[in-house]
Amino acid sequence: MKQPYYDSILLIERLHRHFLEVLKVELDRQGVQDINNVQSLILYNIGEDELTVGELTARGYYLGSNVSYNVKKMHENGYLTQERSAHDRRSVRVRLSDKGIALRDKINTLFERQVGALGEAGLSADELNKANELMRKLERFWTSALDYTNYPASSAA
Repeated sequence: MKQPYYDSILLIERLHRHFLEVLKVELDRQGVQDINNVQSLILYNIGEDELTVGELTARGYYLGSNVSYNVKKMHENGYLTQERSAHDRRSVRVRLSDKGIALRDKINTLFERQVGALGEAGLSADELNKANELMRKLERFWTSALDYTNYPASSAA
């Protein structure tokens, strides 16, 4: 069981990196040079919402990414607008600018093309649902591992 578990961990990491590379290639095709793949994923996930950086961090999974830095760069490059909260001056809310919305639409088109090609690649919705179910189980397992009161005791003590 140890090797399949370890293989799963490595595969999840590789899949994420491959997906980020797909985003990078699409940005290059579109001639977009002032935003990187991680930033474009953050931008896509903001969508039509207005969020704080904390909410954005809690919502997304940006491996090894400094969300605050990325939000700052996206604001500097015109993809996001920022506004201080009227209720808490320390809190800044961000949303997509017109430039950000245009890029999000391009990324959405990429996703639509990919979804259309999934069947040709031999992947069905049922298979993806089963894979997602398995990954959610792993996520719950790892989340429970962080709660040391529910984690199985180690015999190595």
